[in-house]
Amino acid sequence: MVASRPQRRLAGADMMASAQAVHWRQPGAVHLTQLPPLSLYVHLPWCLKKCPYCDFNSHEWHGPAAGQTALPQHDYVRALIADLEASLPLVWGRAVVSVFLGGGTPSLFDPDVIGELLSAIRARLPLQPDAEITLEANPGTFERQRFAAYRDAGVTRLSIGVQSFDDRLLRAIGRVHDAAQARAAAEEAARHFTTFNLDLMYALPGQTLADWRRELDTALAFAPPHLSLYHLTIEPNTRFANAPPALPDDDTAYAMLDAAVERTAAAGLQRYEVSAYARVGHRCQHNLNYWQFGDYLGIGAGAHGKLSFAGRIVRQVRWRDPARYLHQALQGQPVAQEHEVAARDLPFEFMLNALRLRDGFDVSLFSTRTGLPITTVSGTIEAACRRGWLAWDRARDRVTPTAQGYDWLSDLQALFLPD
Repeated sequence: MVASRPQRRLAGADMMASAQAVHWRQPGAVHLTQLPPLSLYVHLPWCLKKCPYCDFNSHEWHGPAAGQTALPQHDYVRALIADLEASLPLVWGRAVVSVFLGGGTPSLFDPDVIGELLSAIRARLPLQPDAEITLEANPGTFERQRFAAYRDAGVTRLSIGVQSFDDRLLRAIGRVHDAAQARAAAEEAARHFTTFNLDLMYALPGQTLADWRRELDTALAFAPPHLSLYHLTIEPNTRFANAPPALPDDDTAYAMLDAAVERTAAAGLQRYEVSAYARVGHRCQHNLNYWQFGDYLGIGAGAHGKLSFAGRIVRQVRWRDPARYLHQALQGQPVAQEHEVAARDLPFEFMLNALRLRDGFDVSLFSTRTGLPITTVSGTIEAACRRGWLAWDRARDRVTPTAQGYDWLSDLQALFLPD
């Protein structure tokens, strides 16, 4: 039987992917004795409105009422599956510890479409039995009505972009939901999910310390297993960068952080990462894998990935524009850019992640994840210890940031930049 033209293209893409996998598996500049855990990130790029602070790869979709066609859910899922299939030679035999559906606003996708996607992933990748499967959602009524159905589709963890429970502050940062919807979403998540996360932002335009304390009290009243508390930053190429709002001063922002640490601890949540607070047993396994310099295959428009091989570590980026991505993925060519991470850059990349963790890292993890000897960074670690930024427990062979190191984290991480 003669293959159709699309089949021939995909067959050719499979051959290219297999050849690339063989290439990356050749001896390289590092020596990894074992591969790290593997996660899967899936990017769903559409949202109802682009927030003025957002620099993620998100694209507005207003629906037929605004003269647009329907969200191309099924076409996009087909592209995701094609992307995944083209990537399989790079991750053959590796179990997946977590899946994260991010965006954009993934909760714009129908639950049955999410279920179809998760089934396709399970058919192609060996997920661990206890694999964490997270879906990002917004608090709007339209999305909230889907929460129970997402659980039934296989999602095990919901992450809700609340950002604020104050209508005035929600307007200031351009969110499309209101405070009542935010509260209802938190209630609905608690009803249907054993573990869920609430995202909040602080140091917002016009926000006072008293405002922030009320936000914390409101969030904690829902007994969330996990909170992510982010300082609003003005990122390049955003509407806020072009027209910066008046933000609280640094002293007020630091006081807000202190209030967050104090009140979450009193409520039984531990600050285990710069912006993450969790009850025992509810740390985000997907993000922990990032911070411990694990691997992640990223599929979807603009998705980034990091994959390790015995002799090298490779980073990939997918095509950013959704239409271009859809076309390229269906051709079996979803990757726009990929490069091998230079050995000299690996210490900084490792520390950029691992030093975000309050508990730090085991010294052996550095060599396990980078393929480099600890002597590559031992002198820099000792220098940071002399500054009071790191503590090296020789008995436990563990390195942890001190309180001062956490306060000066960017400067601490910069010590590991290559000369």
